[in-house]
Amino acid sequence: MFTITTKGVWPKAIGADGYYLYDEGTDQIKWSGPSGNKSGYSFEGGTTEARLDGTEFTLGTFTHHNGWLDGNGVNEFDVDLKVNIVFDDGTTSDLSFRFHHNETDGDHNPDLVDLPSFISPETVKVDGAEYKVMISGFKQDGQIVRRFVSDEGGSNTADVVALFSRLPAKPDLVITDVRFKGTGKAQADEYVEFLNRGTEPADISGWKLGADDAGQNFTFPAGATVQPGHRIRVYTNENHPEWGGYTYGFNKAIWNNQGDVARLHDKSGKSVHAFPYGDKA
Repeated sequence: MFTITTKGVWPKAIGADGYYLYDEGTDQIKWSGPSGNKSGYSFEGGTTEARLDGTEFTLGTFTHHNGWLDGNGVNEFDVDLKVNIVFDDGTTSDLSFRFHHNETDGDHNPDLVDLPSFISPETVKVDGAEYKVMISGFKQDGQIVRRFVSDEGGSNTADVVALFSRLPAKPDLVITDVRFKGTGKAQADEYVEFLNRGTEPADISGWKLGADDAGQNFTFPAGATVQPGHRIRVYTNENHPEWGGYTYGFNKAIWNNQGDVARLHDKSGKSVHAFPYGDKA
């Protein structure tokens, strides 16, 4: 474990034709329509502990100051962020990321922020090894999500969560969460969450998720792939396309409310990752 300090600036917006831009090259960037009402982003860095084993850490805090804008025919554009990281030995690296902004139509529709480029093009060298830095999502309402949803008329904030992914590039699928206490009858909304923390797509065709009990294996279908930095979930008996659409389709609870171990095996049967959960674990 080591300490890093981060600081971010917003050098430019791309495709924001018709908007007036303000404060480019600082830790905040704003835009407005003809009325002068402003919206914008800010990024607050800080000091945090980080590891090189794929463990996620907070890169900084992202805020969307969401003011009402009069329409100018352009709803979507990109905004670039440059983050400077200073390591505790004094070495420094600059990283580049791109955010995609959607102003949406209507007075009450939330704006949307996506991450079309979540892997920095730059390479970071630590202790003689090379890494890419990957944004794995926004931590919003206690969950790490790819899309930041920003309600109109206020400032909405989320931590930007990142990790170091070691080169050479390869996939690295791990279990990140088990929701083992669902709600309602048969706990249909239980799920297991996975993250590909590598910089290459993970082909998981034929891989199995097991709950350590006979008859409770889930096999991923042919063509199942997890892109770098993406999360998927396997639900007990719900279908969520935004999380990959995977479900056991069982009408009974799977995951032990007292705790156990969720296990992931590749198609050869080799154990890839184990995730203890709950009090029993």
